[in-house]
Amino acid sequence: MKLRVIVLGAGFGGLELTTILSDKLGDRLDLTLIDQNETFYFGFSKFDVMFGHKPVEAVKHHYDDIVKPGVHFRQEIISDIDPVARRVTTNHGIYEADVLVVALGADYDINATPGLAEGGNEFYSMEGAMQLREALPRFSKGRVIVGVCSAPFKCPPAPSEAALLMHDYLVNRGIRSECEISIVMPFGLPIPPSPDTSKALLAAFAERNIAFIPKHNIKAIDATRRIAILDDGTEMAFELFLGIPKHRVPDVVAKSGMIAGGDWIPVDKTNLKTHYPGVYAIGDVNGVGTPKAGVFSEGAAKIAAATIIAEFEQGDLPSPYKGDGICYVEFGDGRVGKVNVDFFSGPSPFGTYTEASAELVADKELFGSSRVARWFGS
Repeated sequence: MKLRVIVLGAGFGGLELTTILSDKLGDRLDLTLIDQNETFYFGFSKFDVMFGHKPVEAVKHHYDDIVKPGVHFRQEIISDIDPVARRVTTNHGIYEADVLVVALGADYDINATPGLAEGGNEFYSMEGAMQLREALPRFSKGRVIVGVCSAPFKCPPAPSEAALLMHDYLVNRGIRSECEISIVMPFGLPIPPSPDTSKALLAAFAERNIAFIPKHNIKAIDATRRIAILDDGTEMAFELFLGIPKHRVPDVVAKSGMIAGGDWIPVDKTNLKTHYPGVYAIGDVNGVGTPKAGVFSEGAAKIAAATIIAEFEQGDLPSPYKGDGICYVEFGDGRVGKVNVDFFSGPSPFGTYTEASAELVADKELFGSSRVARWFGS
C-alpha cells in the first residue's frame, strides 16, 4: 500500500518534508508537490539581486529538476483546500490524499500600509528586489529608511542586514557621506532572543552611523511629501524607503477555514498537526510561535515527516519539535555572523551568537548548496 501525500508549497518546509518522505519510503510513496512557481530561491539571495551582485537566473533552482522516488511536482494554482476531505482543487484538477501538508508560507499585503505601493519599495519579494536593482543606481543622496510595517515578518535579521548592506553599497559608490540610514523596527532589540547578537548589531549600526529606532511600526507612507508615518504619529522624511510589508496567510488558506478566526493556522507545536485529522501545517503559514524563517520551516518539516512515517509504519513517534534553528546574519564588509536560537526547550526563547567573520561566509554558502543538493538531487 502506498502512502498518498499532498504537499502544498515548495519552500524550505515543503522541500525538506518531500525529501525525507521520498528517502524513507521510496516506492511506497505517492506524493504530489504543488507550487504556483516554477523555481525556488533562498530568501537571502534577494540581496544579491537587489545590489546587483548576481543575475536573477543565477539564484533560481527549477522544480522540474526534482527527480525523487514517489514524487511528482505540479506547477499549478491552488483554488480550494478542503481540510476535512483532504482534497485540493487547482486550475488543472482535483487531488485527494491520506495526508495533506500545508506549507504555503506567508503572502505580502502591500495595501495594508497606505501609500507603500505608491511611495515606497519592498525587498522581500523577488519582484521587489529586481525593481530595486534598477532603482538604486538612480539614488545619489538623501535619507534611506528600512521600515517594518507589521509583525510577525519573515527573517527577523533581514531589516538589519538590509541597512548594513545598504551602507556598503553607498560606500562603494562613494556617496555614503551624502546619505543617512535609519531602521524602524517593532522590537526593542534587533534580535530579541539573542542579546549578544543584538549587541553586535547595535555596535555595527553605531560604527556605521545607522540610526536604530525600536518599538515602532511604519503605519503609512505619504507618497506626495515623501514621509513615513510611524504608529505614534511621528513623521520621518525620506528619499528612499525600503519596506517590509505586512504578512498574512494566502487567500486560499484563509478561505479554507483552517485559521479558525485567527491570523495563522493553529497547530500542535509538538508535531505540527492541525485540528483536522491527517492535516499538517508547517512553516510561515502556521502560528506555532517560531520566527517566520526558512530554517524553522525546515526544522518543523523534519518533525512532521517523522510523525507521518511513524504513523504509516506504526513505529515510534519522534521527539517533540524544539523550535530551534540557525540563522546567518550579514554584517556587511564581507562578514557573516551566526545565531543559534531555541524557542521551546527552555522557559523562554534564547539564542547564542557566533561572532561575524569572513570564515562564516563559507558556512552560509554551504548551508545553501547542501540543501540544493538534497532537495533537487536524485
